[in-house]
Amino acid sequence: MSTHEDHRPKPARARRTDVARLAGVSPATVSFVLNQTAGQTISDETRQRVLQAVAELDYRPNRAGQVLRQGRSATIGFVSHDVDFGVFAASAIKGAHEASVRHGNLLLVVNTGGSNRQADQLVRELLDRQADALIFAAAGTRSVVIPKHAERVPTVLLNCFTPDDPTPTILPDEERGGREATQALLDLGHRDIAYLTGTPSAWATKARLRGFRGALRAAGLDPKNHVVLSGNYQADSGHELARTLLRRGRRPTAIMCGNDRMAVGALLALLEAGLRVPEDVSVMGYDDQFQLAAEIHPALSTVRLPYDAMGRLAAEQLAAGGPAVRAGRTLVHCPLVMRDSTAPLAGQPGRP
Repeated sequence: MSTHEDHRPKPARARRTDVARLAGVSPATVSFVLNQTAGQTISDETRQRVLQAVAELDYRPNRAGQVLRQGRSATIGFVSHDVDFGVFAASAIKGAHEASVRHGNLLLVVNTGGSNRQADQLVRELLDRQADALIFAAAGTRSVVIPKHAERVPTVLLNCFTPDDPTPTILPDEERGGREATQALLDLGHRDIAYLTGTPSAWATKARLRGFRGALRAAGLDPKNHVVLSGNYQADSGHELARTLLRRGRRPTAIMCGNDRMAVGALLALLEAGLRVPEDVSVMGYDDQFQLAAEIHPALSTVRLPYDAMGRLAAEQLAAGGPAVRAGRTLVHCPLVMRDSTAPLAGQPGRP
């Protein structure tokens, strides 16, 4: 193996003037194209020449210089306000990162450990590093206290909210999710549907339950005639509630569950009782976040929490700025995912 050092000169970093020379335009035009300067009319042909020169020269703008000239760092701070980074944070960060990169922004991620004091400190540090905007996110949709320093830059709340919603907020449309999941069961012919909910005090639980009852009313059914049992979003809770449901006597033809974990517990209880899913009882989950729903047997019908889309939307709004950052609440659709645990209602001889 050769021990001679490579003394070839390293290529100099491309400058804006190099891009302008290769594209046959002025350095100012290069800036207008790369910064998407409002009020400047640049033809598509010129824009393509500039972007092609940028790619050919591997040109990267001097971010430090941009901070001085434009007063912005092209950095968005993502504040995860939870004990640790969970599935929610991973999905939301992925979506926000994709949108940030597309707009030439850097996403700087920090975690507060669920501490308001730590949140204050981390937000100050992000702003000291010239973050242009903030995404403040929490798992388990709930009310939060925003660090006061966050008021210094555009801030979007993700999966959390404050009283009266003075700060732009992006939330999953849980009520619509509950309504569409129930409607899917109704469309399959089910009229005797029980609901094993998650934690009763949780915002998501209340919203999904409103959707459940709204779909029943729209179908001409009285929600009071449908069993609702409250759990805690854990698999053992779904198992115990399903056993309680079966002990009540007349079993329903379909069961809605607070989340996929509870649905797994319910599936086990039904199996233990000698019942088949979906032939005897259809089961509907909620979340589709743990690769659990698609991998068990039967694969769970469920509602997907759109955390990646929510993170992407937050970063898109902040990148666009101004009117794009919508005041109040923006609700993001939770899509229905139909799999094997639900089926059309059929005659079931031997039902109690």
